[in-house]
Amino acid sequence: MAREKDTIGASDEHNSRGIELADRGWLDEAIKEFKKAIELDPNSAHAHDNLATVYAEKKQYREALDEYLMAMRLEPDSATAHYNLACFLSAHAMDFAITEYREAIELEPDYPDAHLNLGLTLADVDRVDEAVTELKRAIELDATDALPRHELAGLQMDQADYRNAITQLKEVVRLEPKNFEGWLDLGICYAQKGFYAEAEKAYATARELNADDLLLTYNTAALFALWGRPKDSVEQLRRAVAIDRERVQAWLQSDPMFEALKGDPEFEGLT
Repeated sequence: MAREKDTIGASDEHNSRGIELADRGWLDEAIKEFKKAIELDPNSAHAHDNLATVYAEKKQYREALDEYLMAMRLEPDSATAHYNLACFLSAHAMDFAITEYREAIELEPDYPDAHLNLGLTLADVDRVDEAVTELKRAIELDATDALPRHELAGLQMDQADYRNAITQLKEVVRLEPKNFEGWLDLGICYAQKGFYAEAEKAYATARELNADDLLLTYNTAALFALWGRPKDSVEQLRRAVAIDRERVQAWLQSDPMFEALKGDPEFEGLT
């Protein structure tokens, strides 16, 4: 029993030394100390947890996750263990996913779904240029999949690159003629480029698929406002207001596409 206490005491000393080293930024040295602590006392949950924290700081996410899970296995009723794992996932899940997608691609470079999902994850963390590169690669690897084209078009729309978005969206609706969002986005892009007749056709096709969609009705109203068709615009706005008055009125407060209707009594009555 005395020997066991001595071993645990020695483990705690290494753990404490590891904490001091980690606080100074000497992460590799801290890892060595935490590993010594665990070697002496494999059931030391706090040593596993501290080792996980250092691994996470070094962006060794797989190793960090292993250690957090080990700490939780050792102390399944510890609120701290659950809290620390949750903090790790909250802070590093996206970076962890990016690391693993890149690992998958390194092992299998022509893996279209890996490029697609890497692109989506990079877009989520606002690394747009990298996201575009990955989505384009996914398209090259599987030209029949509409999803990466649509996601790429969405990024291009966010950057006001409507011309290239139109190219992608035309292919999206060719591949998936019943893709409502594809037709809606295509109409939005056409409207932004001033191709009003083409936008109206795209919206008409979208309407055949989902006639009561709020965004479609609102964007159709915006198209007619831009096109100099105020009566048609107000008619569509009435339909949109009937679907969701509060949201439509909030959108109209700052939407420049309806500038031409300012002062129109019928339009003002809807705002």
